[in-house]
Amino acid sequence: MSGATTAAIVSTGAQVAGTAISASGSYHSAKVQKTSLQTQSKMAEINARIAEMGAQSAMEQGKHQVAALTHQAGQLKGRQRTTLAANGVDLSVGNAAEIQASTDIMKTIDSGNLKMNALRTAFGYRTQGMNAMNESRMATANAAGISPGGAAASTLLGGASQVASSWYGMSQAGMFDTPQYASIDALAADKGFW
Repeated sequence: MSGATTAAIVSTGAQVAGTAISASGSYHSAKVQKTSLQTQSKMAEINARIAEMGAQSAMEQGKHQVAALTHQAGQLKGRQRTTLAANGVDLSVGNAAEIQASTDIMKTIDSGNLKMNALRTAFGYRTQGMNAMNESRMATANAAGISPGGAAASTLLGGASQVASSWYGMSQAGMFDTPQYASIDALAADKGFW
């Protein structure tokens, strides 16, 4: 086998090895990317659950605030009635009735504000949760679209095409032909150099 033939074979072998290494790299890179997206999806699901817990907590806190307000308003109204009655004022008419009605109205307004604040806070948490679930779904869909085997196969096909092209070019140049002379001395003798 001539030096040129050996060089051609070594060159082709190096191309094949390089293609195999590139295919392995493509496979592992795609696998890491897929795993990363799957992890991102799971983390987004956890964030969505945490956001829902925040929303439920905000609603519970709102209920407790309304209960505390109702208790305070009841105590205030009780003190008002006690003071008015102790001063001999009829509680069912005039200013006494208006004071009590005003206390009830303020309690209703404040209670509505507390409920609305709790709803707004819960809505904010639920919006965060919905965004996190959408992020999870997107990451899951992106991960499903990644095929480590497909990435490796694509790299192998591209490399095989390059190897075949190089092989063909070397073959056309006669690099794989059986040498006509067994040695350089035989060639020199045939051409009259010796």
